[in-house]
Amino acid sequence: MKERTLILLKPDAVQRAIIGELLQRFEKTGLKIIGLKMVQATDAIAGEHYANDEAWLLSVGEKTKKSYESKGLKLDKTPHELGQNVRQMLIAFLKSSPTVAVCLEGHGAIEKIRSVIGSTAPIAATPGTIRGDYSLDSYQLADTKRRAITNLVHASDSKDNAEREIKIWFKSDELCPYERVDEFLLYG
Repeated sequence: MKERTLILLKPDAVQRAIIGELLQRFEKTGLKIIGLKMVQATDAIAGEHYANDEAWLLSVGEKTKKSYESKGLKLDKTPHELGQNVRQMLIAFLKSSPTVAVCLEGHGAIEKIRSVIGSTAPIAATPGTIRGDYSLDSYQLADTKRRAITNLVHASDSKDNAEREIKIWFKSDELCPYERVDEFLLYG
């Protein structure tokens, strides 16, 4: 069964002029690009993408707090406040330069793309993944500079999020499903 996923080539990928290389890696997996455009994110788009969702904010805040505590550092903010800080940094980064929005379609698209891009923390990403090959950023460096981590790519993490995110970045008439010439080989 084919599924769709959203990929964002973030401002650092655009500014480093590696859009073509990254798109090529996605296509080589057998997935097909059915939507592609460059967008300058606004407050509304970035704010909707990084939704002000309580569960997400608490999850991110707890991870941040645990990360600091593992380094022997103590934070005086609640997990909710930490999550809000992370959200604001992500929104600011997404608005800092154009982003390329990509809608991919194919069997196991979400799982496949997440394995292709690698760990969220590029310093920990496996060689051969996009983040492992093209980025060296770490949460420690990002925290020191008080900015979002620059990890080149966003990828939807679930079918529900993919559906939600695709609607933020694409109108339905901007998606162009088609049959690849090699689909009979890929999907039998």
